[in-house]
Amino acid sequence: MADGKTPLFSEPPIGPEALKVFAHPLRTAMYNLLGEQGPSTATQLGRQLGESSGQTSYHLRQLEKHGFVEDDPDHTGGRERWWRAVGFSVDGREMLKNPATAPAARALLQSVVADRAEVLTRWMSRTEAAPGWDDSEINDRITTDLTPDEAHDLIAELQRVLTDHVEAAKALKKAGETAGRRTVRIYLDVLALPLPDDGDTADA
Repeated sequence: MADGKTPLFSEPPIGPEALKVFAHPLRTAMYNLLGEQGPSTATQLGRQLGESSGQTSYHLRQLEKHGFVEDDPDHTGGRERWWRAVGFSVDGREMLKNPATAPAARALLQSVVADRAEVLTRWMSRTEAAPGWDDSEINDRITTDLTPDEAHDLIAELQRVLTDHVEAAKALKKAGETAGRRTVRIYLDVLALPLPDDGDTADA
């Protein structure tokens, strides 16, 4: 980058056309299921979402065209394709400024917030932790004062640590170490809170 800062997006960014494709509610729901439950077929996704396999197959192919999903290499040669989600990033701030992409960007960001709320609600409603996970889960919040550069460096360092651990876990899973392994959702937010005199700057 020109200013010497570490890029904050660890996943490839998507463009305006891809954003519009992804913002379709059923496509977003299928992508979220693939991310949470792992690879699935169009039939399995349709059963969970109350849609026909024809519908889910069509929307999966649309997602594939823009790189959101791909064939799962662990399920090949069968009668039905298995799909897995592909990570991506969105510069929501820039897309919200553009009238051509603002509606799709707003829909995507709202779906992300809604999905997170739903996942956290399910997690909080459990009466006890999953077996063996008593000291391996956390839901925490820290509020402090930072400069923009300090916040940028914090994000970059946290992303580096996350990437190191996630890639190490992927390698161990690929090597056959699957005992006790389950899907884990990791959230990371670093948000500048509005000042008291900022006023309401949200879009109408």
